[in-house]
Amino acid sequence: MEPKNQTTVSEFLLLGLTEKPEHQTLLFGLLLSVYLVTIFGNLLLILAVITDPHLHTPTYFFVSNLSLVDTFFSSTTVPKMLVNLWTQNQAISFVGCLAQIYTFHLFGTMDSFLLAVMAIDRFVAIVYPLHYSVIMSPCVCGLLVGGAWLITNLQSLVHTCLMAQLTFCAGSKIPHFFCDLMPLLKLSCSDTHTNELVIFGFGILVGISPLLCILLSYTCIFWAVFKIPSAQGKWKAFSTCGWHLTVVSLFYGTIFAVYLQPTSPASSQKDKAAALMCGVVIPMLNPFIYSLRNKDMKAALKKLAGKAVSSQS
Repeated sequence: MEPKNQTTVSEFLLLGLTEKPEHQTLLFGLLLSVYLVTIFGNLLLILAVITDPHLHTPTYFFVSNLSLVDTFFSSTTVPKMLVNLWTQNQAISFVGCLAQIYTFHLFGTMDSFLLAVMAIDRFVAIVYPLHYSVIMSPCVCGLLVGGAWLITNLQSLVHTCLMAQLTFCAGSKIPHFFCDLMPLLKLSCSDTHTNELVIFGFGILVGISPLLCILLSYTCIFWAVFKIPSAQGKWKAFSTCGWHLTVVSLFYGTIFAVYLQPTSPASSQKDKAAALMCGVVIPMLNPFIYSLRNKDMKAALKKLAGKAVSSQS
């Protein structure tokens, strides 16, 4: 076969959530509001954990880490979307695309790993309460979070490096609001077989393993709670998991609701919906879930608000 005359693409156009001009002003205002609430809510939660000695425990160490990750996760896509909507310029450089791929998969996967670590924390607290402080020592907590960062960095780096080696000449329009792996692979004129195998492999290893860890932890928790004789004791033990179960249900429920449907021509819309929920909406909701479902966090936030008021008076 004779080689085709193809021009290598070095810049892409993000088509975003909508191409209708009449919707873009409303979308800009909505996204800006969501982003500001996300940043303020998560940073306030981190500040509450830092300033309240009662929250210097493994559980809230993991909660503050999740809030930090959610802040960065939302910042991966929303600021670029806001700039594109404000300037009416959809362009993003190839380097910018690679940066989005790296950070989105880093923080998205880190979210799921931290939810798994928090499930382990709840398991130890309920099944081995007398040994909790020994098992969940500062060293162990640091190793769990550090190990999660190492694994997620590795998988994000592999995806990014493999993508950087591809040549793009099949068009420049990405039907998404950020640079994701699959939409970009469809624009490549290189052999993407290796990339697809790596995506599938990491999807199994890194994507499924946190969920299995969560399911196994809660199976053990349910069994331990079931053996508690009094109804009050069961409720007291299980109530400490309520906020975590809510976050897990929201995170994985969104993924399952979007992807466990029959394949249709609107699959790109499903991808957008899942990415929007996991990367924009859920990071905004998480601080409210922690504070509304957790009396210790409520007390810390009230104390923080009281200090802020007294310092101004």
